[in-house]
Parts: sequence; structure tokens; C-alpha cells
Amino acid sequence: MPPKSKKAYSLETELVFSKSNDQYNASVPPLYQSATFKQASLDNMGEYDYTRSGNPTRTYLQNNMARIMKAEHAFAVTSGMGCLDVITRLLSPGDEVIAGDDLYGGTHRLLTYLNNKGDLKVHHHDTTNTELIISKISSATKMIFLESPTNPLIKVVDVRSISKAAHEINPDIIIVFDNTMMSPVLMTPLDLGVDIQYESATKYLNGHHDIMAGIIATRSAQLAERVYFVINSTGCGLSPFDSWLLCRGLKTLAIRVERQQENCQKIAQFLSNTGFKVRYPGLKDHPQHELHKSMCRGFGGVLSFETGNIKMSEKIVENTDIFGIAVSFGCVNSLISMPCKMSHASIDAKTREERDFPEDLIRLCIGIENSDDLIDDLTKALLKSGAVKVNDRDELFNAVNVQFKL
Repeated sequence: MPPKSKKAYSLETELVFSKSNDQYNASVPPLYQSATFKQASLDNMGEYDYTRSGNPTRTYLQNNMARIMKAEHAFAVTSGMGCLDVITRLLSPGDEVIAGDDLYGGTHRLLTYLNNKGDLKVHHHDTTNTELIISKISSATKMIFLESPTNPLIKVVDVRSISKAAHEINPDIIIVFDNTMMSPVLMTPLDLGVDIQYESATKYLNGHHDIMAGIIATRSAQLAERVYFVINSTGCGLSPFDSWLLCRGLKTLAIRVERQQENCQKIAQFLSNTGFKVRYPGLKDHPQHELHKSMCRGFGGVLSFETGNIKMSEKIVENTDIFGIAVSFGCVNSLISMPCKMSHASIDAKTREERDFPEDLIRLCIGIENSDDLIDDLTKALLKSGAVKVNDRDELFNAVNVQFKL
């Protein structure tokens, strides 16, 4: 449990200002790159004995994350998928769980694996259909997995209503929420009634794609005890050096997210003005625009759009310069991908079709670069792919107030 602060600061301040117990009062929390710690005696193990069980650098990170996420307990593990692995180990063989039909590809892969093995009974439903989800919850439902906005279809889930109804139907149910897309800067899922919040810290929390990490947070002491038991037993706690790097990355989280979503809003409007079907909750024509606003403090830095033609989408992706073709998101630099061929390729084509997953979908993960440069880069790719005609370029550029140079 993180130490209680005498004064409650805003999140932006908490990210930068966080005191450590360093004996030398170092400005930057020290790195304890040690696997073992000497005991005072056979009977006195001290606070730390073995880094698998605990490390001062990881403790500092976890206490800081608990404050940031408004949790009572937070744990750092080796990846976002490591979070999910730990969480699913809280379940018993044959337990029934509900998950969305638009999930991160790795989440779908692990849940499908556990379902096919017979370890769990996983039921996928459209979590944006609140009445449907509530109707599927029973005393046999042990866990619900939610994302909002979903990845990559950017659908918005009524987290508050589902959590409230689920706990009324089954007080022992565990609501799990993946908040990687929004980060603690834009959303506090624990305030909406979820029991466990987790994030891939590889993405926004660290922000530089130079480590892999995951954070699990909860307000329940009982769940925290069970989560820690799994982490300690399996040895998936985050290494000291990666914990130290994540502490460093966190300091710029608020300002990075602010710039990323500012850029993303401009690019979403640009693509919408160009005539593409754009999926971004910051656009007023998004079907759940108001619902998203009621739960979040911003719209994030990820959007997806459709071209209507797979080959055209491929050409757009392969003709950008600033946008790097890569999986993942949340980095300071902008990325572009086709989920069906990359991050969500583990979902078979038949399942994607059943879930109305467009094969031509392009996902943009916006960084902190100059927005005009990003729009200029996209425009060149649109022209080269034939998605936009050269004769239309003047009207297009004037509409978004960018000057294009051949």
C-alpha cells in the first residue's frame, strides 16, 4: 500500500513530484540492481530478501503507480500480457468469464487458448451492448474483461453500468479493465466500479518503447494479496532496471498524452473531412461520443479508419515516411498498421468477419511530432495510393489548413 500523502496533488504533479526514502535524498530515486539482500540474522530477514519477492526500486514504482491510478495496491510485472496471465490465475478450472468481441489480439489469443484447453469457459459478446452483457451475467460468471475504447474498432463501453449491474447480480464477480488506451491521465476505471485495472506500461506509461512492462492495480486488499502471491510464485515481477526506466518515463506522461491527443484530434478531423470512415471518440459523430465523455477526461491518441479497399490500405501504410509500420501504440513517435495483418492477425479471418472487423482497417497511433508534418505525410501516402486524386489536393489542403509540397 502506498504511503499516504499529507496533501493530495493533481495527477500531473504526482507524476513528477514523488518522494522516495533514499538515505541520501537523491533527486532521482536510486536503482537497486540487486537480486539478493543480506539478512541481519537468521531470524531477521528485513524488508527485502530476494528481488523476485520485492525490490526497493520496484516498490517505489508501485507506490507511485497506486497514487496515480487512485488504487490502494499496485504491482509491476514484465508486460501487459503478463498482467492478464496473473489475473486469469485468480480463476479456478472451468470458471465462466465474459469478454468483449473486440479485444487486443494478444488478449483474445490467451483467452482463446485457455478456453480451448478447457481451463476456462470464455464467452465473447459485444460489450457496447450493455443490456446484452447484463443479460449474460449470472451467479456462474466469475470474471468480466472490458476495454474502452476497444482496440482497434474504437467502440465505447458503458463501464459504470456494467460494473454496477454485475456486482448486484453476483457480489463475488471480478470486473477487469484494460486501461492501456486511455492511461491514468484520461481515465480512472476504479472510480467506475471495476475491481482490477491493468495497463501495458510498454505503451503510454513508459512512452518510449524501450521496455516491456505491465501494471495491475486494485483497491481490494484481498485481491491484492492473491495477485501478489501469483507474482511472487511465478517470478514475473518487473526487473529493477526496467522499474527505474518506467519511473523516468512516467514523469512526462501527462504532457505526452496531451500533445498526442491534440494531434490525434486534428488528424481524425482531416481524415473525416477527406471522406474516410473514421473511428475516434473525439469526433462528434462517433456513436458513443457522449458516453465516452462521461467516463474520460479526453479522447486519446489512437484512431482507426477504413478505405474500402484492402490493397489501397496496404499502399497507404507502406507509403508513409514519418509514420513507422509497427505494432503497439503509446510511443512518442507515430505508428501505422493494419491490425488484421499485424496486431490482430491471431484472430482468424472467420472470427473477424463474424465480428464485423474490416480487413481494410488502418490504425494510427499518434505521437508528439508536429501535426502539420503528420498530415502532410499522410496526404502524400493517400495520393500515392490513389485514395485521393491529385486534382482534389488543393481543396483538401485548404480544408485542413495545411500546405502540401510535392
